[in-house]
Amino acid sequence: MTRRAWLEETLRRAGAVLSRNFGKVGWREKRRADLVTAADLESQRLILAALRREFPADDFKAEEDAARLTGAERLWLIDPLDGTANYAHGYPVSCVSIGLLRRGRPELGGVYDPFRDELFLAERSLGTTLNGRRVRVSAARRVAESLLITGFAYDRAERPDFYLARFKAFLTRCHDVRRSGSAALDLAWIAAGRADGFWEFSLNPWDVAAGWLLVEEAGGRVTDFDGRAWRDPMTLGARTLATNGRVHAEMLRVLRGVNR
Repeated sequence: MTRRAWLEETLRRAGAVLSRNFGKVGWREKRRADLVTAADLESQRLILAALRREFPADDFKAEEDAARLTGAERLWLIDPLDGTANYAHGYPVSCVSIGLLRRGRPELGGVYDPFRDELFLAERSLGTTLNGRRVRVSAARRVAESLLITGFAYDRAERPDFYLARFKAFLTRCHDVRRSGSAALDLAWIAAGRADGFWEFSLNPWDVAAGWLLVEEAGGRVTDFDGRAWRDPMTLGARTLATNGRVHAEMLRVLRGVNR
């Protein structure tokens, strides 16, 4: 089985776990506002069992404290349930996200939203698809004509003014700002042209590895808040700016202009 075929099959199987358990599982806090459910763990077990069986030499790092890091050429970054707080509260905005890096660069990525039956896939140099149909980023050229997306890090209770200052800076410049609670879906929607730009602090590699490639292969751009390309696989997502490419420079200027 090719890695792409494996990815599509595994995303759908893990998504079925989320669908089957929706509204039926409890949750616990790993830290304030950072939740885990039985569905996260069941989805992760399924993904890792399939990965070990099909590609035993590949490395992996998954959200729920599972990793194999031997220095292999390929590294899978796995979020078995992105949007856990939504899921735990019965709010149907969640997904499975799996990205593959080869020598630190994104090679393959997929995000599956079981609630809308939407499968986003990207492969290096082959574009991004949604349920098999090619998608592209939006055509917006200015923040003033953009719909933006953001999220807030888990330390938001300790630093609300820090995050709200940036939210205010964009809110007063754009058409509107959305907050879905799933960074992987946010990136997929940027790739599909449903929104024009996304920014967030303190994401993890498994949150963004798939979406990184989805956006780039759909014609968009992903950098840190200094406009630099991502390099270290273990720090992906620390500062994430993903756009249609056309509003990227302007969003960077806005982020740099917020002092607090």
